[in-house]
Amino acid sequence: MNGITLTVRALHHGEGRLAHDLKAVADRHRTEHEVRHVALDLAAWSREHVRRLTAAGAAYGLDLDGPMDGDESEDDGVFATLRRKMSEAVGHRPEPGLLLLRDLRDLHLAAAENSLYWEMLAQAAQASKDTGLLAVVSGCHPETLRQLRWTNTLIKTLSPQVLTGL
Repeated sequence: MNGITLTVRALHHGEGRLAHDLKAVADRHRTEHEVRHVALDLAAWSREHVRRLTAAGAAYGLDLDGPMDGDESEDDGVFATLRRKMSEAVGHRPEPGLLLLRDLRDLHLAAAENSLYWEMLAQAAQASKDTGLLAVVSGCHPETLRQLRWTNTLIKTLSPQVLTGL
């Protein structure tokens, strides 16, 4: 296995995890409508990145197929319901702002890690003259950067009021 395949595999996993985490944040903060709707949209981007990485990995002999976020089993549905009920209960306490900031920090760090992998793949694709891989990177990395900007903007906006109690 070479460096490109290792990076594609790591990014495939990272994008899948980010899609899952964005959906979980949307469920946990369902009373924050903007957060919920944007997080679900961004999760769809990461699921598409996973799909595109699966196809790109096949060119390198990788079999990256696996369950996608959204392919919920019955148990996942039970956990989704539990998360939703907890979100509604937590929405009436003063701590949801701190929870949201923690979740946004975690999402930001995950997106930053993915962005670094996208950058590494871009450099490797250019060096190896792999136009197919470069097309995948060029299509997906800007969306990952947009995910980073979204989390960063929300953190900047929410931190003063949540951390100072204003």
